[in-house]
Amino acid sequence: MERILIEGGVRLKGEVEISGAKNAALPVLVASLLSPGRSVVRNVPRLRDIDTVKTLLSHLGARIEEIDGRTLSIDTSRITSVEAPYELVKTMRASVLVLGPLIARCKEARVSMPGGCAIGARPIDLHLMGLKRLGVDVKVEHGYVIGRADRLRGGRIYFDIPTVTGTENIMMAAVLAEGRTVIENAACEPEVVELARVLEKMGASIKGAGTSIVTVEGVRELRPFDHAIMPDRIEAGTYMVAAGITGGEIRIRNCPLRYMDAVVVKLREAGISIEEGEGCVTVKGDGPIMGTDVTTLPYPGFPTDMQAQFMALMSLSKGTSVITETVFENRFMHVSELKRMGADIRIEGHSAIVRGVERLSGAPVMATDLRASASLVIAGLAAEGITEISRVYHLDRGYERIEEKFSALGAKIKRLT
Repeated sequence: MERILIEGGVRLKGEVEISGAKNAALPVLVASLLSPGRSVVRNVPRLRDIDTVKTLLSHLGARIEEIDGRTLSIDTSRITSVEAPYELVKTMRASVLVLGPLIARCKEARVSMPGGCAIGARPIDLHLMGLKRLGVDVKVEHGYVIGRADRLRGGRIYFDIPTVTGTENIMMAAVLAEGRTVIENAACEPEVVELARVLEKMGASIKGAGTSIVTVEGVRELRPFDHAIMPDRIEAGTYMVAAGITGGEIRIRNCPLRYMDAVVVKLREAGISIEEGEGCVTVKGDGPIMGTDVTTLPYPGFPTDMQAQFMALMSLSKGTSVITETVFENRFMHVSELKRMGADIRIEGHSAIVRGVERLSGAPVMATDLRASASLVIAGLAAEGITEISRVYHLDRGYERIEEKFSALGAKIKRLT
């Protein structure tokens, strides 16, 4: 079992480049199923979740070639299977995204109920409701979702709560449906807009992506695409927090600042300097960390994927902060591990009350999910002594070469095998 060892107390300094966004790359790779032919996807991050979806696409019949380290060629001329088995789906919830494209192109799909991080229920009921509105006969049997439709027809779909993967799944099914589909209370995340851009390159007609109402006019057929993945706003936010908590100064290249307003506002409230320059963003932690309240919300609100990292920052703040989680009900599992390092945190319902302490101390801790892993790395960078993080495979799902990037910024961090 691999572990990460961190000797804390080093001010980060230098330059880091942000990789392609995992949450944009996954649906874009899956969208290749909608059309026969060869698509090219650029700026693909090297992550465990990307490897999982590549294996899944290969299982379905796609031929995948790595052109260079960050560019993939995906030939979907032949789809030889419509089943996404449990073995491939159990570790990644985004695998459910193959439902819409397979039904749209092949008229049927058999997809195992998805897995992923244990941060909450995250049911796919809304996906299934939307597919039914498009004329899909949906059944759930023996842990599999089975969908069939001789012909998809546009419909009006209302999501009770915004769902990113639900919005993406329905968009990908609707592009080949007859007539117009209207998705109300759609997710507004930049990654949804990214997928819409790709679908439009393929010949789809989509309006309103990035707003709460998305309209899709179905077309008869689509064509392959060539697209470069947007940079990862969550990775960028993680390095911003790391600079702040260590009192460091780093330059972030390829930073998607225009999608990070809520994070930037809160980090500045906490006393961290963030300045946009030519080709990079400079982040300085040159003063005391101030207690700042945060409530997670769907985009454009403060992202739930930054909550754990921000909590690590607040553990060393002056004063008390309240961090409220409204998106996932089970996303405070990192609290007990931060407390092992000396953090003063109390959970009350959906909120965590964080009283800043003067210092954290290194300790053996265990990662419980992807973003919790990042929060422990951040805490370890600022803590006195040695922090040893186990179950770091979670990190590899969403952060490319994280120990190498932090090492280049001066951190004393290494992976033990």
